[in-house]
Amino acid sequence: MKTYKITSLGCKVNQCESDAISRLLNKAGFVQKDEAETDVCIINTCTVTQKASMQSRQAVRRAIRDYPSAKIVVTGCYAQSQPDEILKIKGVYDVIGNSHKNKICEILKSDHPFESPGLFREDIFGKRIFDDYILTSVNKKTRPFLKIQDGCEAFCTYCIVPFTRGPSRSMSFDKVIKAIKRLSDHGYQEVVLTGIHLGRYGLDLKDKTSLYRLLEKIDSEKLIKRIRISSIEPNELSDEILNLISKSEIICNHFHIPIQSADDEILKRMSRPYNSCDVLKLINKIVDLMPDAGIGADFLMGFPGETESSFLTTHEFIKSAPLTYLHVFPYSPREKTIAYNFTDQVDFKVKKIRCEKIRMLGEIKKEIFYKKAIGKKDQVLIETSNDQKTGMLKGFTSNYVKILVSGDEKHKNKLTLVKVLKYDGKSLFGTAE
Repeated sequence: MKTYKITSLGCKVNQCESDAISRLLNKAGFVQKDEAETDVCIINTCTVTQKASMQSRQAVRRAIRDYPSAKIVVTGCYAQSQPDEILKIKGVYDVIGNSHKNKICEILKSDHPFESPGLFREDIFGKRIFDDYILTSVNKKTRPFLKIQDGCEAFCTYCIVPFTRGPSRSMSFDKVIKAIKRLSDHGYQEVVLTGIHLGRYGLDLKDKTSLYRLLEKIDSEKLIKRIRISSIEPNELSDEILNLISKSEIICNHFHIPIQSADDEILKRMSRPYNSCDVLKLINKIVDLMPDAGIGADFLMGFPGETESSFLTTHEFIKSAPLTYLHVFPYSPREKTIAYNFTDQVDFKVKKIRCEKIRMLGEIKKEIFYKKAIGKKDQVLIETSNDQKTGMLKGFTSNYVKILVSGDEKHKNKLTLVKVLKYDGKSLFGTAE
C-alpha cells in the first residue's frame, strides 16, 4: 500500500483541490503519511507572484531533500505556466498541470523510469467543462471549501491567473445543491463557496444561472446552518445579492473584495471594470444594509505608473472607507501579462514601503472593528483544533471576526453563542454561554 504527502500553496481553490486530490488517492488505496519514507510527495503550487513561484520551487527542493526515496510530483498553477522551470530541478518525478490535475491518480498508477520526468499538461484554454472530482468525499475541516467555479476571462493587465486556470466554467446548479446537502448531512455547520472568479458562477452553463440564484436557493431551503462566499469582484456584488444577504439568517455578512487600487488612472491601466467612486458606493451600501458586516479587501501596491500621488489617493481612500481588514501585496511582473511590458515599473524598495504603510493602516482598521465587538454576544463557529498559543477554543463569527473562547470541548464544530469580553491588542477573548 503506497503512502503519500501533499503540500498546498496559494489560494483557497488550491487548498480545496488538494483536499480533493487527497480524497481521490485515499479512495485509490493510498495512505496519507508524513514520514521520511513516504512513497509520493505532491506539491500543489502557486505562481500568482514572483514570490509565490519562488516559494513553490523552495517547497519542491525541500521535498526532494526531506523525502529522498519519494517520487516528487509537482502540480498546480506554477506547473501549468512554467513546467520547464520545474523540470530543471533534479529529482522531480512528474509535472502535472492544472489541465491534468483531476487525473493525478491515473498518472501516479502508470509508472515510468525515475530518471525520466513525466510532463502532463495541455493548453488550459481548451478546458470548457468543470472538473467536479471534488465531490468524491468530505474533509475534516470545520469550514470546508466548496469550489463551484474555475477559470477567469477578465485578463486584468497584471494577472497571470487566466493563463494558469483557463476560461470560466461552473459546477452544475444541482451538483452544488447536492454537495451542500451532503456536507450538512455529515455534520458541517458552515461551507465556504469559492472559485477563481466566483461572480461569474453559472453564466457558462447550458441552463444559465447566477450566483444570486444559487444563494437564493440555498437560503430559501436552509440547506446548511451557515454559508459564506469567498472573494468576489466589486462590480459583481449586485443589489440583489446584497439585499438577499442582509435579510438572510444563514448567509454570512462577510465580504472580501479585490479592490487593488483606489486611483482611477491605475484602475484603468489594470483593466479593472470600475472606479473608486463605484467601490466607495458599494462599501457604504453594505454598511447601510448590514452595519456589522465584515468587509475585507485586496490591494496591489506599486503597479507600473503608480506615483506618490496615486499611492496617497489609495491611502486616503482606505483611511476613510469602512473596511475592516486588508490583504496587501506588492505588484509582481508576470510574463504573458500586458503590464509585464510596461516601462514605468516602480522600484522594489518603494513598493515595499508602500505595502508596509497600507498594512499598518489595515491593522488600525482591524483593531477598530474588533473593539466594536466587545460586550456583544454572537454566534461563533468553534473550530475542531484549539489555538496553538493559548490552547483555548477558537472560532469565527458570521462577519469573520476571530475569537478565542473559554469553554468546553463539546462546542467544537458547533455554532456557539459567545460573549466577547476583551481585546488584548492582538486577539478578542470571549466565553461560551
